[in-house]
Amino acid sequence: MSDTDLFRERLMALIPALNRQSDLQEILRLVSGEMMTLLKPDIASVLLINPSTQETMRTVFRDGIDEEGGPLLGLAKTAISGWVFKYDRTFFTGNLPADRRLAATDWSALNLRCVICAPMRLATGFVGALFAFSRRKTALSEDDAALLEQLADLVSPYFRNVQNLDTVFQTRLSEASLLKKYEAAGLLGKSPPFVELLYGLEAASRSPVRVLLEGESGTGKELVARAVHRFSERQDGPFVALDCGALPGNLIESELFGHVRGAFTGAAGNKKGLIETADGGTLFLDEITNLPFDVQAKLLRVLQESEIRPVGATASRQVDVRIIAATSSSLQGQVERGTFREDLYYRLYVYPLHIPNLADRTADIPLLAHHFLRRFAGEQGKQVHRISRGLVRFLRERHWRGNIRELENLMERLVTLVPAGSMVLDLCHLPQELAREAGVVVKAGREAEAETSLHDRLAEAERDMLLDALEECDWNQSAAARSLGLSEQAMRYRMKRLNIARPE
Repeated sequence: MSDTDLFRERLMALIPALNRQSDLQEILRLVSGEMMTLLKPDIASVLLINPSTQETMRTVFRDGIDEEGGPLLGLAKTAISGWVFKYDRTFFTGNLPADRRLAATDWSALNLRCVICAPMRLATGFVGALFAFSRRKTALSEDDAALLEQLADLVSPYFRNVQNLDTVFQTRLSEASLLKKYEAAGLLGKSPPFVELLYGLEAASRSPVRVLLEGESGTGKELVARAVHRFSERQDGPFVALDCGALPGNLIESELFGHVRGAFTGAAGNKKGLIETADGGTLFLDEITNLPFDVQAKLLRVLQESEIRPVGATASRQVDVRIIAATSSSLQGQVERGTFREDLYYRLYVYPLHIPNLADRTADIPLLAHHFLRRFAGEQGKQVHRISRGLVRFLRERHWRGNIRELENLMERLVTLVPAGSMVLDLCHLPQELAREAGVVVKAGREAEAETSLHDRLAEAERDMLLDALEECDWNQSAAARSLGLSEQAMRYRMKRLNIARPE
């Protein structure tokens, strides 16, 4: 299959994802991501035009490197899109400063040379334009311009109601409802990167397209995949997971596709593969970069023809499986190094979701830590139910190489180590190797405190004491006041002064 056919098939695979979207931002993300994947420009932008006046234009989405050129880049977009709308043609140049069509302005200060701009049209007029910019003159070609033109024609109808943005945004699930919905699926957090992931996940669950999860080890990719399946139309079908790095290469093919009796030494009977087991449901392939090259070719056939052939079989079988793939390394980087098939990459990279690591969502660490504490305390029959603020501070400031999985393992270990009668996990319960690390963090915190005023340090200490008492008493203000030797009135006054409120 030629690159042109491959790209055209990929564009067609984008349609189901767009058909299921009512959220403008998700449509913009999909379109921009497709531009970045197909053309690999330095900058990809989506510009929309006011459908009523056909005059006012605005860049509503941008992907890639930080914009260079500032106002000059904005001027270039205006000039190029003006040319495109005037002549109703796609604009392409390999050397922007030397292009005579835009000779009225000196573009030499703009560190972007190669430009494509394709118009998005409807019968009622122009919707906007898709831009691709690159620093290098040869980075984009006439073929790329034709491809971007096809993409623009494909996505134009999805911006038909762009003049009714309020209506579009009203269909979006509220953040509170979103968090509650996915908390039931085991996904906990409130930080902006996590909320952004959930909105992408919500859109992916409404669409039947293939999903690719990219994120570091331990970030919860399988949990995300299970949530996509749980809230999709396939929720009543099976969810089957395979860690492609957990099996030797010579066993993966049989595990995925199954085998017939006598196919190889030790094949004493027929065995159904995981793909067939997942028929009617979802197959999650973790660390898909570990698939051997020959198995990648067979998986490609599954995606193309929706059929499998077990090892040693002479006939194929039809299957209906949604593939969710995951990787902790860049799949595009693997393609560039020649260790992963490019054609398979384009068929998997239809709906990408980035899973943030714990360093990007430190605000979620206390919530996750308390969740694990409650779970392991219940499993082990321990009374411990709270984490001291000092330990919480250490957990937030620590670098978690293993992400959520490492935090989970530590919380299980701490619950195991804490004495049976203890109610609170504290720094003193840390194992020796972590106690030394915590000492460094505590020392740094004290040095930072030394630079603050006495008034601020006393206020912080008072705040910590009040919060500890409130959490210890399950936010019963009367009980917390008694434990501190305060009247209820004094307790309420201090809470108001220090802006303390019970978390939602």
